[in-house]
Amino acid sequence: MNRLAQFIGTMIDTLLSMYYRLCCFSPRTINLDPKTTMHFWTTKHTSPNKPNLLMIHGFGGDARSQFVHQVRDLSSKFNLFIPDLLFFGKSYSDNPDRTYVFQARCVVEGLKKLDVDRFSVYSISYGGFVAYQMAEMYPEEVEKVVIISTGVGGTEEQKAKLLRKIGREPKGLFLPQNPADLRQLLSLTMYKTPPLKWCPDFLLQCMLDGLAGNNKKQKLELVDHLLANTADTDLPVLSQETLLIWGDHDNIFPVELAYQLQRHLGAKSRLEIIKDAGHAVSIESAEAVNTLVTSFILGHF
Repeated sequence: MNRLAQFIGTMIDTLLSMYYRLCCFSPRTINLDPKTTMHFWTTKHTSPNKPNLLMIHGFGGDARSQFVHQVRDLSSKFNLFIPDLLFFGKSYSDNPDRTYVFQARCVVEGLKKLDVDRFSVYSISYGGFVAYQMAEMYPEEVEKVVIISTGVGGTEEQKAKLLRKIGREPKGLFLPQNPADLRQLLSLTMYKTPPLKWCPDFLLQCMLDGLAGNNKKQKLELVDHLLANTADTDLPVLSQETLLIWGDHDNIFPVELAYQLQRHLGAKSRLEIIKDAGHAVSIESAEAVNTLVTSFILGHF
């Protein structure tokens, strides 16, 4: 890694940590066992008068970068618990398990060590697979579920259609290695003008190198599991009330998947489609998403 890439990575990491601390969050590192460590950002001073809300990120960086548009707003209404999923950020395991089940179990075990026994869950993209599994495994602990822009319930035909749309090795989309990968990722996930559109390639490469992080092999194995297990032929129906949020121009998991999942979940689910937003709806329409999540969890729908 060259010095510029290292500087950019360090600067972004420092700024994100500073922002979370200014929003009254504290980093917590929890050893679940000799093989597994979970890292969380948590509300510094929790209140018994606020509901607990777990926020589960997707691919594309650690938890901080994906919820930067949510933490200030939502922290005024909820006790927030924001983990790095395994192999992202500072969470790691020597266990070879790459399933959603293992991710879900480790997050819940981490929460229990933080004395959090009941909570609602907010999830985006890959995090939606983990959240769905978690809600099934822990029906007493998980109170309500928010799933945003995920492929849960997709068929093999829908998965094949997505891969044709990508038109290349899909791992480069989940883990971009060069400016071309990153530009394609942004064009697929953002409906409005993608950020960094006018950024020169050499700076994009420096950003990628500086933010690449560790555990590339393990992340690629997570992608393998995701691609091999997208089709859910025996998907359970969740017992919890569930809110689904989608951008109407999602080019990763199209809106048809949202309607399909709502039909599967039945009367205890609600679907909200946000206009003029893509897969990254929680970034492009952050205020609308935050309002929907708050109303749903607090029971104001």
